[in-house]
Amino acid sequence: MVPVIVIGLSSGTSVDGIDAAAADLRLEAGEVRLRPLGHLAAPYPPGLRAEVLAALPPAATTLEQVCRIDTGIGRAFAEAAREAVDRLCPGGSADLAVSHGQTLYHWVEDGRVRGSLQLGQPAWITEATGLPVVSDVRAADIAAGGQGAPLASLFDVLWLSGRQEPAAALNIGGIANLTVVGPGTPPVAFDTGPGNALLDAAAGLAPGEERMDADGERALRGQVAPDLLERLLDEPYYARAAPKTTGKELFSTAYLERALVGTDASWDDVFATLTDLTAVTVADACKAHGVGEVLVSGGGVRNPALMRALRAALAPVPVRGSEALGVDPDAKEACLFALLGFLTWHGIPSTVPACTGAAHPVLSGRVGRPHPWAELPARLRIDG
Repeated sequence: MVPVIVIGLSSGTSVDGIDAAAADLRLEAGEVRLRPLGHLAAPYPPGLRAEVLAALPPAATTLEQVCRIDTGIGRAFAEAAREAVDRLCPGGSADLAVSHGQTLYHWVEDGRVRGSLQLGQPAWITEATGLPVVSDVRAADIAAGGQGAPLASLFDVLWLSGRQEPAAALNIGGIANLTVVGPGTPPVAFDTGPGNALLDAAAGLAPGEERMDADGERALRGQVAPDLLERLLDEPYYARAAPKTTGKELFSTAYLERALVGTDASWDDVFATLTDLTAVTVADACKAHGVGEVLVSGGGVRNPALMRALRAALAPVPVRGSEALGVDPDAKEACLFALLGFLTWHGIPSTVPACTGAAHPVLSGRVGRPHPWAELPARLRIDG
């Protein structure tokens, strides 16, 4: 099959900015061959990021704000796509773009996902690049009874296939998600709980102007507060069976504020405790599935306190960055969407029902094409 150069675009629940990855993809002898061409990160304009954060649940918003955010994100993704084509693609040319957009709301009731809203009008990407764009990548899986996530499970199942013992691909963004692939058993994937979400919420509540615990410095200064950790681990989500997904609708700033009522822990201790919460919930999930190796991607890889806590909680299971198997931890999510779009472009189902809970595999997203197929007819004639 003719190779296709695809631009994958994503923005995670931390709302840090847009990741763009270019990849050369082809189907060959029953395998998908993906050759990374490069990755870039484009921060959101400060005003737009503030608008997005102000609109996230449980905040109230208006349809005017939603419309403005949809356009703002679409234009920001379009600029990132154009930059990726120019900087990352041979000859400054690509064949397809795939946009996840920015999640504003993930609607879960009684463990069932009813809908998931990603903003970022893809028409801006088509206008800026002239490329067909695959977008709205979660809706079909949800309509088929799935969680619409973790979509990374498709990438992980193909990437980790053929290994001799169960391996886990862990992505730590605002929310942490895990895919477990092992010989002779169906794969499983789910959100384990908060990744950086509560750490970022703590940064917003603590005195100072930090947006995050940069390099895990505050967590490394603090000590885990056992009573606070026990209270946080009482969250019912952790005991639910997979498939399951969650988001900032649950693990929000308000959630953390409620958890901190009555605690005398210092802020450094709060950061240490929240870091341990992520490590413990991930480790518990891995141990429940007999994982023998963990490969980590996402922003959490750059947090030394979190990686140290993960390795301690998972010992003696080795914990390595995804680069150990050829995948840039910062680019993995964008490469995932490039893969999903490539398969959708070729009419190949691109979800794993065992991981999302859907009744059957589906195409991930719909395709917007840049040019009309033919000239507009001269007139409309009504017969009958």
